[in-house]
Amino acid sequence: MKKAEMKAYKELLLGLRARLRGDVDAMANAALRKTRTEANGDLSSMPIHMADIGSDNYEQEFTLSLMQSDETTLDSIESAIEKIEDGVYGICEECSGPISKTRLNAIPHTPLCIKCAQKLERR
Repeated sequence: MKKAEMKAYKELLLGLRARLRGDVDAMANAALRKTRTEANGDLSSMPIHMADIGSDNYEQEFTLSLMQSDETTLDSIESAIEKIEDGVYGICEECSGPISKTRLNAIPHTPLCIKCAQKLERR
């Protein structure tokens, strides 16, 4: 892959990384907020319904799950950026063949060519 092409992919990956980091920070703030009453500014001493507590717990667990997924994607992005810097971006980690530009345009942080990714999914 030419250096100009790698530079374009690096800019794409840097933008994607910045966006995901912002998303993860926002989710962390939402997931780790205090309680429903504190988050809403409700200073009432009225008890909270058990269903509300369950909903809050579910939302928190769901958000933490999304954050974990985004962290995995961020790791893949970091790895792809390192590959660009090392000059080996666009090479499949499994078969050492080239990853198609169509695939890299769709998933710029992918470490596998389409054939190897399909094999991995079948397992």
